[in-house]
Amino acid sequence: MSCVFCQIIKKELPSETVFEDDNLIVFKDIKPSAPIDLLVVSKKHIKSLIVMEKQDNSLLKEMVWQAKLLAVKFDLDQSGYRILFNCGRGGGQVIDHLHLHLMGGWNKTPVNNIV
Repeated sequence: MSCVFCQIIKKELPSETVFEDDNLIVFKDIKPSAPIDLLVVSKKHIKSLIVMEKQDNSLLKEMVWQAKLLAVKFDLDQSGYRILFNCGRGGGQVIDHLHLHLMGGWNKTPVNNIV
């Protein structure tokens, strides 16, 4: 059985997708920790940054760059934002699939009103 993010990538589960390309999918977190909480998810299943291999390190660059672009798109670049990788259960990782959170908008429109 594939993980929940793999199911979203395969369109087996719905998501509020805000960006997608060959390597990444970005969607709204269903349990947001901020008014804007987007998940930037690798389409390649990698359990965590903890077990990531060197040959996949360019993926991190793409993830961070896409988070930066989305921060601009959602006007977070002026007010500030947080980029967060949770690594392992002890680090707060709930879904065993490489992803980062783009969080912000504490002084912006609630997450339900974006996109």
